[in-house]
Amino acid sequence: MFRFEDPQYLYLLALVPILALVRVWMQRKRKRLLRRIGTPELVRQMMPDVSSWRPLVKFVLFEAALALVCLMLARPQMGTKISKEKRVGIETVIALDISNSMRATDVVPSRLDRSKMMVENLVDNFSDDKVGLIVFAGDAFVQLPITSDYVSAKMFLSSISPSMITSQGTDIAKAIQMATKSFTKEKGVGRAIILITDGEDHEGGALEAAKAAHEKGMNVYVLGVGTTQGAPVPVADGSNEFMRDNMGNTVMSRLSEDMCRQVAQNGGGTYIHVENNSNAQRQLNDALSNLARKEIETDVYSDYDEQFQAFGLLALLLLIADAILLGRKSPLSRRLRLFRRGKVAVLLVFMLTVATVAVAQNDRRLIRQGNKSFRHGNYAAAETAYRKAAELNTRNAQAAYNLGNALFAQGKDSSAVAQYEQGIKLETSPMRKAMGYHNMGVVCQKNKLYAEAIEAYKNALRLNPNDDHTRYNLELCKRQQKKMQQQQQKNRQNKDKNGKDRKQEKQQQPKQRQDKEQKKQQQQDRQMSKENAEQLLNAAIQQEKSTQQRMRDAMKQPRNRKLEKNW
Repeated sequence: MFRFEDPQYLYLLALVPILALVRVWMQRKRKRLLRRIGTPELVRQMMPDVSSWRPLVKFVLFEAALALVCLMLARPQMGTKISKEKRVGIETVIALDISNSMRATDVVPSRLDRSKMMVENLVDNFSDDKVGLIVFAGDAFVQLPITSDYVSAKMFLSSISPSMITSQGTDIAKAIQMATKSFTKEKGVGRAIILITDGEDHEGGALEAAKAAHEKGMNVYVLGVGTTQGAPVPVADGSNEFMRDNMGNTVMSRLSEDMCRQVAQNGGGTYIHVENNSNAQRQLNDALSNLARKEIETDVYSDYDEQFQAFGLLALLLLIADAILLGRKSPLSRRLRLFRRGKVAVLLVFMLTVATVAVAQNDRRLIRQGNKSFRHGNYAAAETAYRKAAELNTRNAQAAYNLGNALFAQGKDSSAVAQYEQGIKLETSPMRKAMGYHNMGVVCQKNKLYAEAIEAYKNALRLNPNDDHTRYNLELCKRQQKKMQQQQQKNRQNKDKNGKDRKQEKQQQPKQRQDKEQKKQQQQDRQMSKENAEQLLNAAIQQEKSTQQRMRDAMKQPRNRKLEKNW
């Protein structure tokens, strides 16, 4: 990322073309005056020490120095400074619930906005800790890998909304499971999972996931947002309507404190009801202070590192060269005809080429450094080098592609796909584009996103039809997709069949019982007296009436139906 802190000074660059136009006008006026003295050949013989190219070179040096000074005054900055620092802290992963129920306004301004403010307060209170961010609803995704870059963590908050996840609902278990995989492999450091949610768990398994995380040395802290009285869930289209369930009833979302307490208890953490952000922050800080802290080495990114020193140094060198270079020919340099006609242009082109190659070598050197780390299995260091190269040259497709490989090797699949897409946009070579699509397909296939994987493989084959590896993966992916669809269809059929069988069995059960009783009664009628038969008949009639009454009562009860919850 590159910017100018004081861009208003860039207007001074207008002096460069103005001075050039003034010099052209002065040169033409000078030539007209010289023609009054005599012919150009006679004037040249009268002034043998005057050089026609030295003044031009001096002027070019001065113009370049002026341009660099203007750029220096504008304070160029670039976010490429990465330093190694040792800090004593913990690792924290924040799992933020962004399901539709978080739109409820039983807390002001809404549950989600209150949660965002809570996350911002948490990040502001971190100093030597690492933090990561996960968003979840019916599914969970890593929004920010664990890092010490608190500025980026706060930047991501502004773009978070329930529309980020198409699979709505609330799956707390999946969020906890993903959080457990997001920590570093550092040993002896305290790890905390901070779950910010309203406690509605539609999928189940949250208690087991919290217990499993605690057994791995991670503490689960739950921040409950909302009220137990609850509130309707607004529709996302901005209207005044509220969400309704499949029965047509308005959805009322309530804070499930019991679920939050149980998750925190199983996770070895603490449940905190967020009524006031300051009080909740204080309680959470007290709880986190009990975790073990260890000195860890981390990469610290400086968002905007000052780059004016390089511009100032180059401007100084150009001014020194301008001062040293004389406007007239010196006796010592007559033999060295460096500024003969044509050589000045060659010299300037050479200088520009060297400068361009020097800048290009910076990001290429970083890519080579990242490749070396990648080969040795140090994927985190490779990721750092590739990110630096991408920031130095935002049009470097190789840096984006290699960064995707480093992220994929670390299990950061969603971020890897984003980098592959960026590399494909920047790449001009069809073969390299095909490689990017191929890797995207591999990531999607790994996560069982077969439709996306098939599309990526097809794009790769369009660019490189001779890639047998991609063609094999495409066929394999199609078979896996077909197998998964068949299994899903089979499960639906079995579910429908079991439901139909149970319904038929329930309908036939009273009739079978009645037939059995009648047969038993007939057998007893043959053996018993008339009086006993009448007693048994009355008992059977009474039992039948009781059975029918129970059936009528059961039919009055509401049927249990599994509703699709999208809030």
